[in-house]
Amino acid sequence: MNNLPVNEIKYFIKESLFDKLNNKDSSNPRISIITPSYNQAEFLERTILSVLNQNYPNLEYIIMDGGSTDGSVEIIKKYEKYLSYWVSEKDHGQADAINKGFQKATGDLVAWQNSDDIYLPNAFLNLANTYKKKPDYDIYFGNVYLIDENDKIIREMRFHPFSVNHLIYYDWNLTSQATFWKRKIFDEVGYLKDYNVCFDWEWFIRLGKKRYKFFFIHEFMGAYRIHGQSKLSLIKNRESIKREILGNFGIKYTSNEYFK
Repeated sequence: MNNLPVNEIKYFIKESLFDKLNNKDSSNPRISIITPSYNQAEFLERTILSVLNQNYPNLEYIIMDGGSTDGSVEIIKKYEKYLSYWVSEKDHGQADAINKGFQKATGDLVAWQNSDDIYLPNAFLNLANTYKKKPDYDIYFGNVYLIDENDKIIREMRFHPFSVNHLIYYDWNLTSQATFWKRKIFDEVGYLKDYNVCFDWEWFIRLGKKRYKFFFIHEFMGAYRIHGQSKLSLIKNRESIKREILGNFGIKYTSNEYFK
């Protein structure tokens, strides 16, 4: 999968490739995926298919839509018989929607996938096989691609075994598009913080600070989409939020160089 052809990504998320879903095969860990959705109809179906086309035998898929008005609800309804739960109602933002989904999740392993991002073929199978072999770990993560609005690979993001200091002081070394963790962690550290952006960064720093055990799966498991309406493109000024997050961990910076 390290050299996944562009047309294979397109094929994987173009149409339904699954047969049976949600049959709760207890020989495999139950995986719960939450998708927060709000007016991303252009990409939402591709996200949904990237989850369902895993054809994973013990899947719980939950979509939390924030009251979309762009046709997203109609897309969700197209697949609702394969969903464990979905709703379209006003929420308090992305983190709030994800948290509401997590509170309904029952899986052994949980994650969220944004409504414009995707999982890659065999991601859940790779996760399940790793979990069975390495059950003592708490968080499992893999590599990701950056893709554009047409599913073309822009570049690879190859990670290495997790270091919270790397995440804080240098750069991302895991992302939500290919990270999963045991549901019990919520009972120990709570849920996502209600930041408009960077809540994922804060979440992974929090897990790293708690010294949970991270296992790096040497496979490409997800893809992060870069497009004109993504938060990365629209929200540029993140300095104050990052400073607040770091301050909550007792870390202070005065140089703007850190935040560029």
